[in-house]
Amino acid sequence: MNRGRHIPSAYIDCLTHPDPSLQEHSMTQYSTGDVILARIRIGGKGEMKARPVVVIHTSAEGDYLVYPISHTPSWDQPSISLTLHDFTEGGLDILDESYVLTGQAQKISSSSVIGKKGRLSKETMEALCPEP
Repeated sequence: MNRGRHIPSAYIDCLTHPDPSLQEHSMTQYSTGDVILARIRIGGKGEMKARPVVVIHTSAEGDYLVYPISHTPSWDQPSISLTLHDFTEGGLDILDESYVLTGQAQKISSSSVIGKKGRLSKETMEALCPEP
């Protein structure tokens, strides 16, 4: 549901037509801090869509624990603002802020991964995943 907010066409386009130069084979290993495109459901509802996610943990089996990234913050769970300045490489191809939905971590398999969009800075990752 859009709730009256305009979603920029550039955001939709980058999700539905990822940059081929950034796409990689699904067997590629990604690391904590990588921003990848993956087929997921936010909140476990609705249809699977290609969405940007932040890798927060990798397993030896090739699965990833990720936080989804959205154009709008969650109204009922923690969200952390993300801008192009938070990346050390790549980005999300949008000018507006995005939000990492830190209350919605989910496990995905490597077969769900479409490709890599960039990498977040160490400082940004420390804000997303503070040490206990």
